[in-house]
Amino acid sequence: MSARITAPEIAARKGGSPIKMTTAYDYPTARIADRAGADVILVGDSLANVVLGMGDTLGVTVDVMVHHTAAVSRAEPRALVVGDMPWLSYHTSSEDTVRNAGRFVREGGAGAVKLEGGRKRLPMVRAVLDAEIPVMGHLGLTPQSVHAMGGFKVQGKQAAAAYELLSDAIALADAGVFSIVLEGVPDVLAAIVTAEVNVPTIGIGAGAGCDGQVLVIHDVLGLGGSDSIPKFVREYARLADAATEALKRFFADVESGAFPSEAETYHMPQESAEILRDLVSSAGTGLVDLSGPSDDLLADESMER
Repeated sequence: MSARITAPEIAARKGGSPIKMTTAYDYPTARIADRAGADVILVGDSLANVVLGMGDTLGVTVDVMVHHTAAVSRAEPRALVVGDMPWLSYHTSSEDTVRNAGRFVREGGAGAVKLEGGRKRLPMVRAVLDAEIPVMGHLGLTPQSVHAMGGFKVQGKQAAAAYELLSDAIALADAGVFSIVLEGVPDVLAAIVTAEVNVPTIGIGAGAGCDGQVLVIHDVLGLGGSDSIPKFVREYARLADAATEALKRFFADVESGAFPSEAETYHMPQESAEILRDLVSSAGTGLVDLSGPSDDLLADESMER
């Protein structure tokens, strides 16, 4: 297995080859992302939406996020695994923030954590960095601030708001984050931020001027089963439709009796089957003492695929 990509290696990609990032929430999706060549796998709090069916990201807890981060890490991906710190896990005190961030590393196997917000979160960011845990920043449309923003809206469309976001990005970079996600901002603002900070920017709905791009894996693969997707998403497959059709075929075969076939069924040696039938016939409703049965009755067929 190749050595896992580290946060310093991602930081060193500033202005270099584009950083490829996606989300994953469990062992299978982590393996898919890694086999496809992801540089970074984000265990995003978006699992609240795409995995748990919640209307926003505010309902997931540290326990839930660490649980899913550990599942992703068990896939042993080459990609850097980043744990997304959920709402209220880094908002109350630096001590709580470091304790929660540490769980992502110790229990979840993450190589870094992600925090939303700019200058108001600097004390927490610095505290986590002082604990020697790499931090990824996140600015723009920060889903944990959905109520304060009045919904999921593009951020930084006006000059004053754009300048504030730029100031937040510079402050985060100066504090020592190894990268910054820019979500739901105009392309010109994302390009300016990318030019002004010395760490990579990773865009999602932020145009082509960032140092990398990220999309939710369910959106890329069309696993949501919805015809309504955000403007910034490009579906590269419609796996929900393919999965639905596959299950329909399975159910149809069950109803018709076509599944399972002889090839998909385990068989006993004919002699053993006859002995079993004789035992059942002679026993009636009682039980037969089978102490010391012959080897042919104990020889189970392998369950290997």
